[in-house]
Amino acid sequence: MAYWLFKSEPGEWSWDDQASSSNPDGEEWDGIRNYQARNNMREMNVGDRGFFYHSVGEKRIVGIVEVTAEAHPDSTTDDPRWECVDVKAVEPLPVPVTLAQCRETPELSAMVLVNNTRLSVQPVTENEWKIICRMGGL
Repeated sequence: MAYWLFKSEPGEWSWDDQASSSNPDGEEWDGIRNYQARNNMREMNVGDRGFFYHSVGEKRIVGIVEVTAEAHPDSTTDDPRWECVDVKAVEPLPVPVTLAQCRETPELSAMVLVNNTRLSVQPVTENEWKIICRMGGL
């Protein structure tokens, strides 16, 4: 299993939106128009886990999602260059983990989130995953 981080503006699609989805197969992680983020999604497999990150003002990891469908054409565009995966909510973090906390944690100094806050879909190492889960109360 691989680990990822999915960033979303809570005013556009929040953890509450994801968690209250009535689709048991998950929702498309659509609208991504960055090649690196798209390529990260192409590397995902069903069952991979990801952190759900609220960007903009909050800047915090608030939940865990699971990949339910591998990369496929993004339904929000006719441009064949853009693909997405489907994800479903697994569980909220009991204690959200902020970007500031990640930056203050020496073991997370190499984390993509700490070094490239603009990338909307990014890999997370297994060690980073364990540290953040512990920080978040899991």
